[in-house]
Amino acid sequence: MRRLAIGFVTAAAAVSFAGSLIGSPASASTASTGTDEVPAATEPAADGGSADDSRITAPPVHVLQVSGLFDEIVVDSITNAIDDAESEGAQALILQVNTRGSVVGDDTMEQLMEDIDAAPIPIGLWVGPSSAKLYGRPAQLLAVADVSGMAPGARVGYTGTPLHPEGVTVEFGDASDRLRRGSMGLSDAREFGVFNQRITDEGIPTLKSMLYALDGYEENGVVLHTVENSVADDGTPQQEPVATVIMTKLSLTDQIFHTVASPSISYLLLLVGLALLIFEFFTAGVGIAGVVGAGSLVLACTGLAALPIRGWALAMIVLSMIAFAVDVQVGIPRFWTGVGIVGTIIGSFWLFESLPGATLRPSWITLLTGVGGITITFVTGMPSMVRTRFATPTIGREWMIGEIGHADGAIDPDGIVTVGNGQWRARTNRATPIAAGDQVRVAAIDGVTLEVEPLEGAAKDYRERRSAKHSTAE
Repeated sequence: MRRLAIGFVTAAAAVSFAGSLIGSPASASTASTGTDEVPAATEPAADGGSADDSRITAPPVHVLQVSGLFDEIVVDSITNAIDDAESEGAQALILQVNTRGSVVGDDTMEQLMEDIDAAPIPIGLWVGPSSAKLYGRPAQLLAVADVSGMAPGARVGYTGTPLHPEGVTVEFGDASDRLRRGSMGLSDAREFGVFNQRITDEGIPTLKSMLYALDGYEENGVVLHTVENSVADDGTPQQEPVATVIMTKLSLTDQIFHTVASPSISYLLLLVGLALLIFEFFTAGVGIAGVVGAGSLVLACTGLAALPIRGWALAMIVLSMIAFAVDVQVGIPRFWTGVGIVGTIIGSFWLFESLPGATLRPSWITLLTGVGGITITFVTGMPSMVRTRFATPTIGREWMIGEIGHADGAIDPDGIVTVGNGQWRARTNRATPIAAGDQVRVAAIDGVTLEVEPLEGAAKDYRERRSAKHSTAE
């Protein structure tokens, strides 16, 4: 049962945490995004040339994928991506963004806007793929991006009060007021001129289309060359990308800390960490549960420190765990278990504050997983663990057989008794219920549960269990 309890509480952390990291490479790679393939570098011909020299001479375009809330890690990754793209001879850097807001201060966002505005290479900003969002302070990056666009189905808005980066004016014309308080889809954004799209297409559905938008953009006397004109076999004019696209993501370490800073992951890690530490406290020695619990709690604190949380809600979750521990000690779910469940529900629901246009509250599935898992753990798992622990022969409670105590409440057939100045979970024969306050005698022990009988009128089956020496004494 102990292994079952450990497996139950660690599974939630493993599933929720690992799912966010699978498929997130730590290094740069040439890749494709959207529905159209982005070209890789052209292989040189056998004579040292190429079937198309322009594809070799066209410098690459770097793409940084930014997903999730803008935290310190994301801001640093954008700054580093600008430096890396410039040092590696890239023509431009595209930021592929999908975010619900920012959890860094206004000063940090203003500095980021200044860095993008002063970047030595053109910076493109693409809100994609479809259903992506650009909400909150990060939406004001549109004011400093050289080329920008969004995929059909994406939305942008809730910019809030304009920031004041040095040398930059955050202004979106007639769309300013609407963007501050609400959001726009593609049609409205095009109508109000929110984006500097540079092409006549209806939106920018894929990363390949973003290369079309960049082509011909001039900055500091340098003209971007990302596509070339050609003629199809049927005589139809067409364009094909010639710039190699290099996709980059966060390093593995940054990806881990950025992941734990998401509300759902930090919330589940918090519950799992606290539950495992309580579990380990009531077991002998320090085992894997304690190590995993401590690690989960450290990661949870790291994530919560980067998120806007309500202190009283966090305190309520911690106090709820203490309430659970009270009943774990006696080995039976009682009043304090109910208090812990209610406190966990309230604390979970109100733990995170909202951002403009977006709530950070975990999804209902995550909340049900967290609250449901904690409830099952402390109603079933923990009592079973405690009974298993005290049932081991090294504990030695045989001296209690035959001892006299009294019922703290009605025992029919389960309840609580006081024996030897301690409270114990008790069970009596269904044929002999015991009223509150009546004296009882310990007939046998099953783990931490005492099998008791009244001093008078006990059922025969219990009297037959008593040891011969106590029968003789009577």
